[in-house]
Amino acid sequence: MWEGVVCNNLTGHVLQLHLQQSALQGKLNPSLLNLKHLRYIDLGGYNNFNESIPNFIGSFANLEYLVLSYAGFYGTIPHTLGNLSSLRTLSLGRFSSHVDSNIEWLSGLSHLEHLDMSYVNLSRATNWLQVINNLPSLVELHLRDCSLENNNFMAPDLDEVNFTSLAILDLSFNNLGPVVPRWIFQLNKLTYLDLSDNLFEGSIPSISNTTKLQYIDLSHNNFNSTIPDWICTCKSLQSLYLERNLLSGPIPINLGNLSSLIDLDLGFNKLTGNLPYSFGQLNNLTYLTIQNNMLEGIVREILFANLTKLRFLFASGNHLTLQVEPNWIPPFKLDVLELGSWNLGGDHNRIPTWLETQKGYISDLDLSNTGISFHVPSWFWEMTEYLNLSRNHLHGNIPADVIIGGSIIDLSSNLFNGSLPRLRKEVIMLDLSNNSFSGGISHTLCDTATNETYWLETLHVGGNFLSGELPADDDCWMKWQSLAYLNIGSNNISGSIPNSIGLLANLLSLNLYNNNLSGQIPSSIQNCTKLVKIDFYDNKLVGSIPSLMGISLSKLRILILRSNKLSGEIPTGICQLSFLQILDLSDNIFSGKIPRCISNFTAMATKRWFGVMVDNGVIDYTFRYIINLIESASVATKGTEYHYDTILYLVTNIDLSRNNLSGEIPKEITSLAELRSLNLSQNHFTGLIPYGIGDMKQLESLDLSRNSLSGEIPNSITVLSSLNHMNLSYNNLTGRIPESTQLRSLNESSFIGNKLCGPPLTSGCSNDKGHAPGFYYYKEDGGKKWEIDWFYIFLTLGYVVGFSAVCNALIFIKSWRDAYFGWLENMWNKLCVYTSRSKRCLSTS
Repeated sequence: MWEGVVCNNLTGHVLQLHLQQSALQGKLNPSLLNLKHLRYIDLGGYNNFNESIPNFIGSFANLEYLVLSYAGFYGTIPHTLGNLSSLRTLSLGRFSSHVDSNIEWLSGLSHLEHLDMSYVNLSRATNWLQVINNLPSLVELHLRDCSLENNNFMAPDLDEVNFTSLAILDLSFNNLGPVVPRWIFQLNKLTYLDLSDNLFEGSIPSISNTTKLQYIDLSHNNFNSTIPDWICTCKSLQSLYLERNLLSGPIPINLGNLSSLIDLDLGFNKLTGNLPYSFGQLNNLTYLTIQNNMLEGIVREILFANLTKLRFLFASGNHLTLQVEPNWIPPFKLDVLELGSWNLGGDHNRIPTWLETQKGYISDLDLSNTGISFHVPSWFWEMTEYLNLSRNHLHGNIPADVIIGGSIIDLSSNLFNGSLPRLRKEVIMLDLSNNSFSGGISHTLCDTATNETYWLETLHVGGNFLSGELPADDDCWMKWQSLAYLNIGSNNISGSIPNSIGLLANLLSLNLYNNNLSGQIPSSIQNCTKLVKIDFYDNKLVGSIPSLMGISLSKLRILILRSNKLSGEIPTGICQLSFLQILDLSDNIFSGKIPRCISNFTAMATKRWFGVMVDNGVIDYTFRYIINLIESASVATKGTEYHYDTILYLVTNIDLSRNNLSGEIPKEITSLAELRSLNLSQNHFTGLIPYGIGDMKQLESLDLSRNSLSGEIPNSITVLSSLNHMNLSYNNLTGRIPESTQLRSLNESSFIGNKLCGPPLTSGCSNDKGHAPGFYYYKEDGGKKWEIDWFYIFLTLGYVVGFSAVCNALIFIKSWRDAYFGWLENMWNKLCVYTSRSKRCLSTS
């Protein structure tokens, strides 16, 4: 009567243990061996046996079924499992384990029909295929994400496939390739084939028997052929996934013959041509993905006539046109409809009226960039959970009685006007940017009609005509504790930044740029300890940078305060921002020196892996995550302002230009080897350009113009191979411009206003004064040093070594010596003849 225990009704012997998902912990007790008649053990899923698989498991002589997956086991799989000669099912997937190079123990399981070792590290088991070939009864083989690599696929063509009964094969999420081995396609009983997420390329090879195939997944590879014809002969096929390859050409017309097809995914390829009307024959189709291809042409309602079971249609990112009758009623009820970038046609490019028939069903609707205009009908606002109407020409105001619902709403880049709408608490992301909304923001943020806490994580209302002040009431901001991204930039907001902004404890990105904000940066911002980005550029902020910002905001990566009226010295506390990768304090009134601790900007000094930083051994993906969603920033570099979004996490920049900074440029700045742009122009810097500037190997843009720098340009600057923009104009620099291809390609204006000579300037250089050839004098930290130009040194050494080699040959090799002096005597005689002194010369000889 015990739950999970199955006994023989006659003998009372325990036959089966069904203990999956039982939240069991601890260790397995060897007393289980007393259950000598046990045939079935299932401990998989939602258990937590924090130990390695015990060896005694291999002593259950009658065991036929063993499942230990998802149960918290770790370590090496014991070879004693090979003693379970009666075993028919073995599942060891998904636990922290690996096998050694010897997996011969599997060969002892001659009756095995089902083998699942998914997520087990098999990287050292190079003979895994030969071992599997010794299991003739195998019907299912699951080796998903087992670290199988190209060099582990040792036998791409078996002489003889013994496991011919195999019906289900899963080799997904490995590194196999580039060629699909032919033995796979000799398995004529296959019903399920998953080779997704590997490195296969070229053409998709043919399968010998297609009559039984029901599931094919070849997605996330590099197949670059057309869709093969043999796929259209798989009459039993129910699921076909070919997305994210390099497939080209048209969709085969015969694909419509697959009348059993339920799921079809062709997205993210390079397919061209029309959407074939044979699709209308797929009357069992439920899931269709053709998004992000190059399909074009007209799609008419006849294509959908028989698709009564269609529920998911992902078709954005093509050049298709939908032409249906105004009174068309679709035969389907969709959960998801994504037609982004289509031409919807219809009546005056309005939102299609047939969409109203999907109300109450559809949860995901994307009509972005479809050219629709006019007003949004009232029935539309509560239609979906996910709504994307961005990049259209929709206009008018959102009625006051409409409360925006859904989870994710994107109405950006339209012509909406009037006041900001009210929100339901369930909204998670709202993007109303780049419209014509006006009025204040308080009635949205401080809706007095409810005291509920909102779930909103992303609010973007930038690029509108909003005015008034930010609400200062603490109770108002307390409703928005989930906010992670707040963008009110490019509006007409005035007043000061309220202290209550510090109540947003989960804030990652705060954007208030291009407004009319005044007053000081509130010290309460230090309470937003998760901040990754602060962008306050182009306001009227005064005062200094809060001194504790560097201590409290330890995760900050972007700090943009340019074009304000901030003053005082740059606080040394800012040096504790080790993750900082963009620092823009330009166009303010900062004075004093650059802190020498600037070398603590680790993100600018250490090579990063795809923009991901490591903090105390823990990889931090936070910034990459919010970048992929909505983040962007304008960064001035190379004399131009660039707007970065998806690659913002790779940008490294320091801009302190147009301030009142003075003193010498600290040599510590040259330790920032990953910095790509440095602008210190229009300040009052004196002294020399740091000689170690050549250590900044990634530097692409350098602007030190309009300062009072003196001395020569360091010769080390010639090693900056990535440098494509430099401006040193209007300083007190002297001497020759160092020779390099990079510097020769620069415009002459980059050096004017100095006392420099040499290319790319037209003025030539006179002989160096006071310096020996091959030596350059420079000053560093008040001392005097000589820099040696090794080119001239090695050139001189070359002449010396060559001359000494000739002399040594004449001294030690007699034949060379005789020939040399004989040649000299002959030349002397000829010279004497030509000068009419032949007799004197001959007598002398």
